[in-house]
Amino acid sequence: MKYAIEKDFPFEAIDPIAEIESYRKEINRPIYHIHKWWAKRLGSVFRAIVSGALSENKWSDFYTNQDFKGKIVLDPFMGSGTTLGEAAKLGASVVGCDVNPVSTFLVNQALKDISINELEKEFKSIERDVKEKINSYFTTKLSDTNQKAQALYYFWVKIVRTPNGEEIPLFSSYVFSKNAYPKKKPDSKIWCPHCESVITAHYNLTHIDCPSCKKPFNPQSGPARGSKVVDKNGNEHKIKDLVNLGKAPPKHKLYAIMALNEKGEKVYIKPSQYDFDILQKASDDLVKIEGELPLPIMQVRHGHNTNQAKGYNYNSWRDFFNERQLLCLGLLLQRILEIKDREVRDHFVCLFSGSLEFNNLFCSFKGEGTGAVRHMFSNHILKPERTPLENIVWGVPGKSSGTFSTLFKSRLIKAKEYLKNPFEILLEEKDGKIKSSKIVCSSPISLSSTQSWEEFKSQSQSALILNGDSSRLPVPDNSIDAVVTDPPYFDFVHYSELSDFFYAWLSPALGGDYEYLKRNDSSHENEVQDKDNQSFSRKLGCIFSECKRVLKEDGLLCFSYHHSAIDGWIAIYEAITNSGLDIVAAHPVKAEMSVASPKSAAKDPINLDAILVCKKERKPPKVTDIKSEVRRLYNDYVSRFQASGRKLSSGDKFVIVCSQVITISSCLRLSSEEVRAEIAELVTELIGVSESKSRKAV
Repeated sequence: MKYAIEKDFPFEAIDPIAEIESYRKEINRPIYHIHKWWAKRLGSVFRAIVSGALSENKWSDFYTNQDFKGKIVLDPFMGSGTTLGEAAKLGASVVGCDVNPVSTFLVNQALKDISINELEKEFKSIERDVKEKINSYFTTKLSDTNQKAQALYYFWVKIVRTPNGEEIPLFSSYVFSKNAYPKKKPDSKIWCPHCESVITAHYNLTHIDCPSCKKPFNPQSGPARGSKVVDKNGNEHKIKDLVNLGKAPPKHKLYAIMALNEKGEKVYIKPSQYDFDILQKASDDLVKIEGELPLPIMQVRHGHNTNQAKGYNYNSWRDFFNERQLLCLGLLLQRILEIKDREVRDHFVCLFSGSLEFNNLFCSFKGEGTGAVRHMFSNHILKPERTPLENIVWGVPGKSSGTFSTLFKSRLIKAKEYLKNPFEILLEEKDGKIKSSKIVCSSPISLSSTQSWEEFKSQSQSALILNGDSSRLPVPDNSIDAVVTDPPYFDFVHYSELSDFFYAWLSPALGGDYEYLKRNDSSHENEVQDKDNQSFSRKLGCIFSECKRVLKEDGLLCFSYHHSAIDGWIAIYEAITNSGLDIVAAHPVKAEMSVASPKSAAKDPINLDAILVCKKERKPPKVTDIKSEVRRLYNDYVSRFQASGRKLSSGDKFVIVCSQVITISSCLRLSSEEVRAEIAELVTELIGVSESKSRKAV
């Protein structure tokens, strides 16, 4: 028997839907954005993958309300739960496992159908108890009227101290706020380095005489220039050397505040003594009660993703917050932990944890006309922010972004509403233009949450969410209909080094209730992330072997993958073939949003994933000439993309070549070295560049 995805993948129909989804994933698939996770794949793509892996012989229309009741789909790298949610929408029961405890916690909350009324009722109760207290630490005074006002954001800059005692703010530019479209709205906010006034002027001026102190300066040229800083005498110093003179993270200077005036308009203010007094009060209050608050005590581990932060002396997760943030976040979490209903409590803990990425000293300002707060994970490393933005924790409706109250409505409630009405993006041509709307073509997601396989099997549609090593699943042989997943990325990105940021708060808060939150950190000895391709391949192969064990005889393992180097494709080839599986097909499809960081910085980014379709080893089809077969498949896919109006980068073409080579090589049982040679030759022939140049481009 053949399943639809073994024969083809209708990317011409799926890609445009995925493209629209990718621009606002948190709106178009809110269920997977209840909390931060990394490398989230597109829900529309995974809906199609699940459908193709369970549909016999032919594809169903994307918008068909399909019902795979009785089928079981497994994701051994569940991450944010994309596979599980899409499979549940199609009527299947789901088993999800992840070695990371933060993933397990967030997926449990994302998939749980809970009363929205109960959540809203509890939110109002939390609001009554702590909103006023928290907001009292985020008030300011308007400079023109001296009236108290609600602050929205605080602008800080790191300070370094030279050996001769000069303190220098790490501004690369004194233009600290401009519109996202500055050519249309050129007014910006500029900080005067002489009198510290906040000036309104054109965003690209190179000379200005401060209206307050009359002194001239170049707004575009601050003392921080790349990795160095210039003192008042013109001497250059390495910033890292100055940071290393101390044992603590660099100090910060508050230099501007965005607040709301009496009309509710945003205004920029130079900090006054009132603001510094509030900061001191927050610091004093924290000292008095910090022993009562559930604050992080974990240390930051050494690692590729954390070493840059540790190089700035951020050695404790507590260091990522100032005293005011620690106090207000601690007060909020303390109140949440008083909630008696465990399910309701856990949802609010999840919301709180999700808000942390927008409320710390690694955030920055995106500019006017945007969501304002650039979260701390805009890079895949914990990069210390020279000009951090402090958010106000609770938030102001309609004015704030990334705060607890605004995320309650935009993330948590939207996710719960999606469970009841799981919509898809519908594209239709009207008046010569493609317009999108939303259509519900799935039954509500209503999964019975279970704790064991026996309980799982006793329910009509259920979810078994596990934490642990997916190479040892508590699942019987030959019991899973399809495995659909997105393995961790081969190379340097270690999710657990980043997820420790959340785990440092979750563990002291809920470690008493959940075994998986009692560990020292969120890492695991068998997590499948390693810069060594042999280690990566071995660990991944162990999990693929386990997938083979639990799969039914004709079941499929389907997963998305891409890499910019041959080593990455050899590693995945070895993991599959050593586990006793064959690659029976490989289909290119839209990956994540191409303008997403860090893709936007790449010269020639990869915008395609390969969907690799694997089956238990069987008699392979006969292939007489690998090169001819790869050429045929490659040319067919490129032609189809061109016909659909999709422009392919050399990185995209590299993905197509590599995925087809390992597919045919799997049939021929070629060795890794033979596969490597075939890829190198065909990349040069079909793309016109060497593999090394292709890798540099992406």
